[in-house]
Amino acid sequence: MKNIIMVIVLLTLALLAYKTLQPKTSISGSTVDAVIDIPTATNSLSTDFNDISPTYVDSDPSTASAPIAEPVLSTKPAAPSFTCDGRQHCSQMTSCAEATYFSNNCPNTKMDGNHDGVPCEQQWCN
Repeated sequence: MKNIIMVIVLLTLALLAYKTLQPKTSISGSTVDAVIDIPTATNSLSTDFNDISPTYVDSDPSTASAPIAEPVLSTKPAAPSFTCDGRQHCSQMTSCAEATYFSNNCPNTKMDGNHDGVPCEQQWCN
């Protein structure tokens, strides 16, 4: 009960403080909220950028000091770390990646019981 009374008192004080701190203006005997008139700028964002001098000008592109780095492309494909060695069951796998590789690349695997393309859903690929 004390908590409820404390909350009501705090809310009342907050409301009174809010009302007291609101700006008021008196016009012809009646009190109204103050209106702040902010003048709008006309064309303040349309700056002529031709008047701004550049901070850097590269007059001769062949004199650039930093060489241009070219990407290096590897011509050999990334070799998988798995090889088909006769394993067929999920209990023989050690990861989802291994089970997926065996399921997609090795013959006679028995790892996708519901034939949805995801092997070893109970153990590794869940």
